[in-house]
Amino acid sequence: MSQLGVLTIGQSPRQDIQPILGKYLPAGTTLVQKGALDGFSKKQIKDRLSPANINKSTNYLLTSRLTNGDYVSMDRVKLQPLVQQKIDEFENEHIKLILLLCTGVFPELKSRTAHIIEPDRVIPLIVHSLIGNKKLGVIVPLSEQQALNDDKFSKKGLKPIFSFASPYKHEEDEFIYAALSLKGKVDYILMDCMGYNEQMRHMIAQLSCVPTILSNALMAKMISEFI
Repeated sequence: MSQLGVLTIGQSPRQDIQPILGKYLPAGTTLVQKGALDGFSKKQIKDRLSPANINKSTNYLLTSRLTNGDYVSMDRVKLQPLVQQKIDEFENEHIKLILLLCTGVFPELKSRTAHIIEPDRVIPLIVHSLIGNKKLGVIVPLSEQQALNDDKFSKKGLKPIFSFASPYKHEEDEFIYAALSLKGKVDYILMDCMGYNEQMRHMIAQLSCVPTILSNALMAKMISEFI
């Protein structure tokens, strides 16, 4: 059977995302899950990884889910060594294909033999190829992330309009706001976080009347060709 290493920046297993991956991956694929925050308490995460003042030049804010359903926000610079540590663990276990379960940008992740698939490198390219010069709306989990994601898309030829709604708070009002803030302004919407699910995508698409792309489903479909 084929193995896929699934690396979340939160805690594993990500039972909320596993059904989405399982829907598109070939039958018999074994998901080996690890989380950068596995074994950490929420207090330890706050003490070690909490972001300082968020600004574009020095901080890059990320958010993810814990196994108890809570969510946390983290500074990428502080988090990246933990992500790299889990990649090293996967390689020591002879996992050859690793999916980073995060659409955020992690500079210079390294592997010796494994192929790391980083959504931030893949999704903007695919979306740009699909929509061309059409207008793109991007929904991110946190309001602070709207200013932090410009480069990821602009370097791939996209100039999106941003909005936000957290997949971890489960507040319907945020999704209503995000959809209506983009309605009539864009031709397509990308939900730019691995924590969004099909129900959330459907809500955004229905309220905005715009075709909406789910990042984790897009990645699962693509990775199915590698396994």
